[in-house]
Amino acid sequence: MAGILKVDKYQDFNGNDIMTSDGSGNITINNAALKMTPAFHVNLSSNQSVSDNVATKVEFDREVFDTNSAYDNSTNYRFTVPSGQAGKYHFYFNILTASTALSGADQVLGSFYLNGSSRGLFYGADARSNPGTKFTSYGIITLDLSVGDYVEVYGTVNYNSGAGNISSGGTSRPDESCFGGYKLIGV
Repeated sequence: MAGILKVDKYQDFNGNDIMTSDGSGNITINNAALKMTPAFHVNLSSNQSVSDNVATKVEFDREVFDTNSAYDNSTNYRFTVPSGQAGKYHFYFNILTASTALSGADQVLGSFYLNGSSRGLFYGADARSNPGTKFTSYGIITLDLSVGDYVEVYGTVNYNSGAGNISSGGTSRPDESCFGGYKLIGV
């Protein structure tokens, strides 16, 4: 037996819209519990100088989006779990080092930090005898977080000479170095 139910809106017992349809097959899910938020994506507005072989917090200062204003892009450069949003989160970062002044970088390392402690090291290296000048480190991690927990990204550039930096990519490639994450639903 088959049946058809035609409605333009589903509501909870308090009259709050959970899901609506525009009548053309486009559905909008309005329930925050069904969205992977909080979510954010940030990058660098300019290159960030780093000292040789020193773990340095990457100061991702340009927000592409931040659904719950949970990322601090001005002083702490970190994501903090907002009130009522504890749960499992998926995070990612990409760190690129690139500089014409950099002659022979050996590696770039990146690490997530949870509440001030490292949670894994991700690296990119060049084993050639005459290393290049561009290296990238990409990391992903899933963490079970409580309200108030915070996540940051640190980068380390190991170079032979010159000056090291973490690349912003400029306006043409703004996500050469980036950091983001979102709350997982259904887990």
